[in-house]
Amino acid sequence: MSRLACSALLLVALTRAAAADMEAMPQQPQVDSERGNFWRDMISPHKVEVDLIVQKARQAMVVADQALYSDYDPTGLERLRFFREVYGMLRYARKLAPDNLDVLKLLGQCADEHGKTREAIEAFQAAIDIAGMEHAGSDATGRLGIIYLRLGKIDEAIRYLRAAQLPVTAGQPLTAEIVFHLSNALAARGQMTEAVDVLANNIPAQVQYYPNELTLVSFALAVQFDRDEQRGAAFEVLDRMQNTLQGQLGAMVQNVLGGVRFAPAEDRHYYYGLLYESAGHYTEARAEWALYAAAGDLPYRGRALDHIRAIDALRRAPPADTITPRIRIRHRPPVHP
Repeated sequence: MSRLACSALLLVALTRAAAADMEAMPQQPQVDSERGNFWRDMISPHKVEVDLIVQKARQAMVVADQALYSDYDPTGLERLRFFREVYGMLRYARKLAPDNLDVLKLLGQCADEHGKTREAIEAFQAAIDIAGMEHAGSDATGRLGIIYLRLGKIDEAIRYLRAAQLPVTAGQPLTAEIVFHLSNALAARGQMTEAVDVLANNIPAQVQYYPNELTLVSFALAVQFDRDEQRGAAFEVLDRMQNTLQGQLGAMVQNVLGGVRFAPAEDRHYYYGLLYESAGHYTEARAEWALYAAAGDLPYRGRALDHIRAIDALRRAPPADTITPRIRIRHRPPVHP
């Protein structure tokens, strides 16, 4: 049996084992170190059961996210099945503990991934109402801001995304997404200087390595420079990334963009258009720019048309003027729906 087949079977086994574990969860005996604590039992009579649900939900969501970045769940159906099952568990946990912040935030995240936007907003807002804006955490305020941005409610999005801002650090993908979406929200409101500053302030002066989070923020900065018609600044950012990552830049950018839910969704074409063009893959780049330009009255439609004209002019130029591709890219669609 090939390595690919073995890996696929292992993923299926993990998903089935996790699902079976979750189904059996309420019957699992747990040792309660505070058993008999009168006040604890009065305030949180179902604490042990709720804590177990939270633990299992987090484990299942980690497996679901791993499936997102694998080649064994290309349609995303296994991932959606995980979130569907976890959503039911967390709704039950909320009935047991309506004011539990962990339950509310996980329920909101799961509802959002499952396409239940109204339920996600309600869960995140409930968590913020209980803890307050300053103490609810970026996993509530940030995710709520991202949802409002997808709904086109720019002012509400900026309000919550600003409240969720934290310095971008390796291993914290949500903080990078918050900065990424805040920059796009500010740009959508015409505040391009602030949109650029939000990204630039989260990039160190000296970068020795680009983890996924810094890759997303840095490439987004190149996009914002391009949208602002600062072409030299955009390609300076790309050249700096390429010099550090050598032949890995294209693959890394594709990887991080594959996990992003763009708001608006048409922004995906702008980001991929710039990536392909900077790599010298002009056919793919032109297709992405054309899709963006054809999507309607988008704010950067004119820049997309500029790129199309530049590519067409380059194609008509003598062969000696052709630019050698600088970034290697694996041609495959993003795995995120």
